[in-house]
Amino acid sequence: MSSHRSVVHSPESDLIAALDIGGTKIAGALVDRDGVLLHRARRPTPAKESADALLDAVYEVVSALATHPLWGRVRAVGIGSAGPIDLTHGTVSPVNIPAWRNYPLLEYVGRHPALSRRRVMLAGDAVAMSAAEHRHGAARGHRNALCLVVSTGVGAGLVLNGGVHHGITGNAGHLGHISIDFDGDPCPCGARGCLETIASGTAISRHALALGWQPPLTADADATAVAAAARDGEPAALAAFDRAARALAAGIAATAALVEIDIAVVGGGVAQSGGVLFEPLARHLRRYAALPFLRELRAVPAELGPDAGLVGAAVLAAAGVPAVTTVLVDGSR
Repeated sequence: MSSHRSVVHSPESDLIAALDIGGTKIAGALVDRDGVLLHRARRPTPAKESADALLDAVYEVVSALATHPLWGRVRAVGIGSAGPIDLTHGTVSPVNIPAWRNYPLLEYVGRHPALSRRRVMLAGDAVAMSAAEHRHGAARGHRNALCLVVSTGVGAGLVLNGGVHHGITGNAGHLGHISIDFDGDPCPCGARGCLETIASGTAISRHALALGWQPPLTADADATAVAAAARDGEPAALAAFDRAARALAAGIAATAALVEIDIAVVGGGVAQSGGVLFEPLARHLRRYAALPFLRELRAVPAELGPDAGLVGAAVLAAAGVPAVTTVLVDGSR
C-alpha cells in the first residue's frame, strides 16, 4: 500500500504549502497551481537565538497556514531556505543563521502535526526563485537560464535543458561565491574576491561610502539610498553601481560561456534599483559576453518580486523531486 494519504484530489484543486526561510523573515503561503498565493503567514526570523527558537518560529508559520479553511487541499509542502543546504541529508547551514549548522530542517519541519503524511521538500532559496521565474516569470520559454537574487548577498540558480538544476548537494549555480577578483576583499565564505563582495547591496553601499558618498540624514546608508543618489547623478553612487554591474556582468558572461544560457534574470532588493543597475549591466555584458555564441545573452529584471521564493518552493514541491530531498512522516515533534 502507498504511504501517501488515500484521499483523492483533483490536480486543479490541490494546493501546496510553501515556506521561504531567510535571515530576516520566515514567510509561508498556500499556493495554487498557477502560482497564486491564496493565504499568507509571516514571522520575523530570530536569527541570533537558539535552534529550537528558530524552529518554533517556523512552526508558528506552519500552524498559521494550517488553520486556514483551505488547508485540507494541501498535498505537499515546499521549503526554500537560505543556504548552503545539503539535499542528501536534508540539512541547512545558512550563513546568516548561526544556530543552524548542519541542521536537519527537512526532518524537523516534517514532524509538525499539521504535516502528517504530507510530502515535504527542501530546496535552496535561489533555486526556488529560479523555479518560480522559469515557470511563471521572466525566464518563461527559456530552456537555459540563470536566475539571480541580488540583495544583502548574491544567490543564484540554474535552469538547464528546461529543468531546474539542483546539483549534487542542492547548491548548484552559487554564483555569489565565484571569485572574480583574486586580489579582492576576503569573503565570509573563506575565499577572496567573490562576486558577493562587490555586487551585493551591502558591498554597493560600502563602496559608495568609501568613494565619499554621504547618505541623507533621514535615510539608512543602504543600497536603496545609494540608488536614489545615483538617480540624482551623484558620482560616487553611480560609480558604486557601475562597479557592481560590471562584476555581475563578468559572472553572468562566465556562466553563459560555461553552460550556454541565453538569459539572466536578476531579482532581489538591488534589482529594484532599476536603470541605475540594468543600464550599466547591459553595457558591461556586451563587453564580457564577447564570443559569437553569447551575442544573444541578455539580463532582465525578475517579474515575481519578493514572492518568488514561495512560488518557487511550491513549483518544486508540486513537480516532485528526488527522494533524497523529501520526507513523509506521521507528524510528531
